[in-house]
Amino acid sequence: MTLEISGIGEPAWRLSFFAAIFLSLAVLELLHPRLERPELMRALKARRWFTNFSILVLSSLTLRMIFPAAATGVALFADMHGYGLLPMLGLPPFVSGILAFVILDFAIWLEHVVFHKVPLFWRIHRVHHADTGLDVTTALRFHPLEILLSILWKSAIILAIGAPAVSVLIFEIVLNGAAMFNHANLKLPARVDGMLRRLIVTPDMHSIHHSTEPEETGTNYGFSLSIWDRMFSTYRERSKHPPEAMRIGLAQYPNPWPARLLWSLLLPFRKAE
Repeated sequence: MTLEISGIGEPAWRLSFFAAIFLSLAVLELLHPRLERPELMRALKARRWFTNFSILVLSSLTLRMIFPAAATGVALFADMHGYGLLPMLGLPPFVSGILAFVILDFAIWLEHVVFHKVPLFWRIHRVHHADTGLDVTTALRFHPLEILLSILWKSAIILAIGAPAVSVLIFEIVLNGAAMFNHANLKLPARVDGMLRRLIVTPDMHSIHHSTEPEETGTNYGFSLSIWDRMFSTYRERSKHPPEAMRIGLAQYPNPWPARLLWSLLLPFRKAE
């Protein structure tokens, strides 16, 4: 059960947008880097990129093997059986689509908070936070176990609200693109950053969440919309350190360990240090 738009299947739409957004941001990182550190340059950058891309491939293959229908398949299933709150309300499709997008974005924000607060989930999520550099590939660095847990949570929300399949596809594309954007090593003018973060999460805003300082890691959980952090008082305007002095990653896991693939994959099974 797959969604097709103009004869093109859901995987092709997602892959096309992913490639276009990733390549655009990778080029912009080279032209306008926010920071120039060893972990963002030369050999260590190459090792980080290899590991982060490898984790993405493994996560994607695991998801397709265990959950081939993906989120849009769940939405099609819900529509076929008339499941969910939104169809019961009889709202126009456009309104239902917008509401579904906003609800799903909040659900992902809440999931992110839970992955930080519950020790068992944090063991898995720390693979993402262990990256000592912060660039577009950090957005790809989610352990296969986290990807599986995430799709189960999204599926439950999609079934509960009866999200339209097209809205789910748009949400998935926007979520992936927004994650790559706000993890990017990209320098935005302060005025532009200030304007954008009123609505969406920017690289400067999200970089604070990747600080080694625990009180900063527990802020700015958003991936797409910035409203949730403001609404629930988890928003932080700036780090206590200037960008060039902010340490990224987990203090107990310095280079070169997080740049190693096997070490990263086995991290959830190690006790916290």
